[in-house]
Amino acid sequence: MPTEQEVYQQHAEQYERLIQREDYQNHILRAVEQICPLKGLDVIDLGAGTGRVTRILAPRVNTIRAYDSSAHMLSKAQSSLHAMGMTNWQAGVADHRHIPVPDASADLVISGWSFSYLAVWGGEKWREELETGYAEILRILRPGGYIILLETMGTGEESPNPPEHVTGYYAWLAEKGFESTWIRTDYRFRSLAEAAELSKFFFGEKLGREVSTKKWIILPECTGVWWQRK
Repeated sequence: MPTEQEVYQQHAEQYERLIQREDYQNHILRAVEQICPLKGLDVIDLGAGTGRVTRILAPRVNTIRAYDSSAHMLSKAQSSLHAMGMTNWQAGVADHRHIPVPDASADLVISGWSFSYLAVWGGEKWREELETGYAEILRILRPGGYIILLETMGTGEESPNPPEHVTGYYAWLAEKGFESTWIRTDYRFRSLAEAAELSKFFFGEKLGREVSTKKWIILPECTGVWWQRK
């Protein structure tokens, strides 16, 4: 099982295989549109990775700009957007704390399974890192615009059971006044062999064995949704 940093720097193809199986019931799009109708919006997707959220939103918005700190992951996003025939997007390598766009240039700033790394990788200064990233989002967001953050609430879980390493971050979001809910974003794999392979690779031996034992072609996943309006 590679580290998260190794995945983002070296394993875009396998990561893309995994996320292609996630949220087969399309709950993410419905959750976003319930918070913020997408038509006509200029959107910035932070921590875009291989383009999971970007691909969902691109056909429904005015423009979308995708940023990620990993050029390796972002190249996959760019290829997939070209394959879709989309022309309303831009992509670039950037950190959450330094986004190369003017002030007040987005109606929606969204980050999926990524903003949390400011806390998780922030060490003793994790709160400062979050504050810096949050200030940058507010800088690029237009008045009345929305922030939407998607984060894990437990893989292999049928109801929310977030990992311990993000509980401080989730408490910080509550302190900042974010509203929240949760949705199921289950994985549906093509076969039990694929389910076991990808679960083991990304989530570890224990979950890989559980997938095999329970014959989980559909792997339950809970996702938290946090939002705030500027």
